[in-house]
Amino acid sequence: MASPAKWNFLTNHSYVLIALAQDAEQPLRAVAMSIGITERAVQRIVAELEAENYLSHTRRGRQNVYVLHPEVLLRHGLDCHCSLDDLLDVVVPHRPDDSMLGDWMVGEHGSEVR
Repeated sequence: MASPAKWNFLTNHSYVLIALAQDAEQPLRAVAMSIGITERAVQRIVAELEAENYLSHTRRGRQNVYVLHPEVLLRHGLDCHCSLDDLLDVVVPHRPDDSMLGDWMVGEHGSEVR
């Protein structure tokens, strides 16, 4: 009996975005290992995603921290009405949401509600 074909519904670009949505501070080597592709392939994908404004990065010490831009629309004609946020809501339902922290601040005695 022949083994089933190896394919996925999502692309490696999607998997990179999903991995960074789950942990924006992880090294690209960890992203590569979780997806099963080379670190160089992840670097190329990240560069392409940055060029299309799906994400950006800043340096924190010696480490990159990635920021996803959830308002950017997807590219294919069948899903161009959906944003990156719409996709991530489906595949990463429990990702961190900065808006949930909107009423919190760090005060003199720890976290406080504004």
